[in-house]
Amino acid sequence: MPLSLLRRGLQKKEHLKHQFSVNRSLKKHYDVVIIGAGGHGLATAYYLSRYHGISNIAVLEKSYMGGGNTARNTAVIRSNYLTEEGVSFYRESLKLYKNLSNEFDYNIMYENRGQLTLAHNDAAIRSFRWRAEVNQHLGVKSELVDRQTISELAPQLNLDEEVRYPIMAGLWHADGATARHDAVAWGYARGACSRGVELHQLTEVQAVQVSSGTAREVHTNRGKISCGCVVQAVAGNSSVVAAMAGIRLPIHSYPLQAMVTQPYKPLLNPHLSSPQLHVYTHQTSRGEFVIGGGSDPYPLYNTRSTLDMKESLAAGIVELLPFLAQAKILRQWAGTTDMTPDYSPIMGLSPVDNYYLDAGWGTWGFKATPISGKCMAELVATGRVPDLIKPFELDRFYRFQQVNEAGATAASH
Repeated sequence: MPLSLLRRGLQKKEHLKHQFSVNRSLKKHYDVVIIGAGGHGLATAYYLSRYHGISNIAVLEKSYMGGGNTARNTAVIRSNYLTEEGVSFYRESLKLYKNLSNEFDYNIMYENRGQLTLAHNDAAIRSFRWRAEVNQHLGVKSELVDRQTISELAPQLNLDEEVRYPIMAGLWHADGATARHDAVAWGYARGACSRGVELHQLTEVQAVQVSSGTAREVHTNRGKISCGCVVQAVAGNSSVVAAMAGIRLPIHSYPLQAMVTQPYKPLLNPHLSSPQLHVYTHQTSRGEFVIGGGSDPYPLYNTRSTLDMKESLAAGIVELLPFLAQAKILRQWAGTTDMTPDYSPIMGLSPVDNYYLDAGWGTWGFKATPISGKCMAELVATGRVPDLIKPFELDRFYRFQQVNEAGATAASH
């Protein structure tokens, strides 16, 4: 046993440094109020405090830090999207992820494992060839691969041609990765709080007072706060919170479910996904198989899990990896996704002058955490919309300039 651990165990009093904000009363005024203490809200606070010198910030969370979709996603990171706008955006996010542990001096358990998306028909192959060309043009590692290469990347896959949907080809994204989702939130929170940002958990926003087109106050269950500006980063509750400021968003919210099996010996390195079978999986460092798929077929503000989705995910994964037919399911859970018509986020300005939107992430919010925080911080600090997120402004729906990423889902919705 290390002597330092023994010495600490024998001490009557332990003086540990607080990693996050200590409990305190809300101040009457903050320069920036961030609604939502998930990855995006905490990342925005971190980049504002570290790189823009703005620390009079309150991050408000109705539950506990990182307890929403940040805690409920499957931790996949990738940049092999379909549109030039989407690929450029997620490419920069992946670059930031690679250095995040060094940035924080805190291990986020980033693992570069690659992503293999499977094609089961000619239409999917044509789509993958298109995506690969766009990705390579923009500097993202992505290529169309044949059955032989697939068998080498994932020898456990069922490549039998007599199954319901035979595997014909694949899209290999060498930069695909995973990271510990709660560690990402903790790293951003720790860095922000160490620079003076206040994190207020169990603080629910109940109203936003807007007058003369400007957000003046945020009303919470713990009192009123006047503010210089507001950043909304609340994932599945985006429409509900935006409505408090009188903003109507083109968003529908759906449950998105996943489950995890008992542990196995390490045998699968890449992340596997099949849009045709509506399922994806990867093996964690603990040996469990995380299994997810498409969102529920109907809008609902709920994080309950269902037998129907469990059966659907099981049917798809057993066709790909037959040995998992004997696996026991340990846990099943759900998040709430906020889907836009074009499957791209809504970022930047809103109809309210000092109210900024970080919404509409659907199933790719975790992947975008670092770059979203960086861009939103730049917008708040400078008042200028960064070029990287300009295509994702809410106004695009009124200009009919949508950014269609529906074809880039890991599992169809």
